Amino acid sequence: MDAILAFIPPEHRIEYSAMTGQSLFYMGEQDLKHKVLAIVEEQGASRAAYALKLLQSEGVLTIASTGKDPVTGRLVTQQYRVEGPVMIFLTTTAIDIDDELLNRCLVLTVNEDRAQTQAIHRMQRERQTIEGLLARVEREEILKVHRNAQRLLKPLSVVNPYARELTFPDNLTRTRRDHTKYLALINSIALLHQHQRPVETAVRRSQTISYIEVTLDDIERANRIAHEVLGRSLDELPPQTRRLLLLIDDMVRGECERLKMERSDFRFSRRDVRARTGWGDTQLKFHLHRLEELEYLLVHRGGRGQSFVYELLYERGGEDGRAVMPGLIDVERLRYDGKKSGVNGQKSGSQGEKSGSGRPQVGGMSGGGRGAPESITTGLPDAFPAVSAKTHINGAAENHGPRVVTAQS
Repeated sequence: MDAILAFIPPEHRIEYSAMTGQSLFYMGEQDLKHKVLAIVEEQGASRAAYALKLLQSEGVLTIASTGKDPVTGRLVTQQYRVEGPVMIFLTTTAIDIDDELLNRCLVLTVNEDRAQTQAIHRMQRERQTIEGLLARVEREEILKVHRNAQRLLKPLSVVNPYARELTFPDNLTRTRRDHTKYLALINSIALLHQHQRPVETAVRRSQTISYIEVTLDDIERANRIAHEVLGRSLDELPPQTRRLLLLIDDMVRGECERLKMERSDFRFSRRDVRARTGWGDTQLKFHLHRLEELEYLLVHRGGRGQSFVYELLYERGGEDGRAVMPGLIDVERLRYDGKKSGVNGQKSGSQGEKSGSGRPQVGGMSGGGRGAPESITTGLPDAFPAVSAKTHINGAAENHGPRVVTAQS
């Protein structure tokens, strides 16, 4: 949390250790708008959970409260209003978290692998050297560049010309919320590259709307992030339980190869898992019980009185067991469809011309095509490579055809 917040300009973030149940309702109307509200520990916000969920889903909080009229002294009803949108940032070590709060959030977990621990120890030792001292000084300069780069981002509408072709899993009701997270992720990536995109305009009833367009590269980046983040959010197992399952799978695979026996015949105890993983007994009891309930483990009575042993009913499908978000469209398919339609490999007839059953017009675009490519550059320093790309604008085959925007960063 501290590392991420360090990249955000101080005027755009609010940090608290804890919040009371009514504290959010009595903030200033604009105090939280377009800010990051960071609460150090989820337990410290438990009493404010109802208000947090409302603010996240509705984008506004309102409360009617009784107060004294300063003139007459009579009790009157006063209305308080707090406006969003606001990004809520929480951390927790709790294993069980409110499901209604979880499905409104993106869930990230700490890497607890041994290799990561070794890397952290290496960095901690490095900080004690002269190079570490100089790196801390340089760190502030790097953070300053990132904060200033974010200050350059302007409020701007984002249009996704590929929105109708996108796919998303629909087998669970909760994916109605997760789908909006996915679409917002694509828009956020496009907005971050606003200085590398031409700003288009559309006129509707004498009102001019400025916007930038999503590219296929934005969707490809969003898909990579969605597999890791939304894939875990839709997993029936919490990240810690999933990690234990993969560790048990590694143990069973290795022992079965060593003993030359079938997985269905191999039995192991909680003590075996504790010795292999180094996890504490209390922690193991909780996660093994969850794996039993979800039928990843089958319990057998052991040969020593009341002891129990386990059989693993799970086998890893992929090579690395990484989270996967099923149902997302393959971006290469969109690129292929674009090439097949004959419009510079990008969009299929979103302007006046259509090829086959092309999509209807997605927004007004002024002017005709351009013959020669242009380069749009920003005044940002080279220290911020994410916004130092060039944008090429290619004219269509005819003057009245659609313009195609591709960005390489």
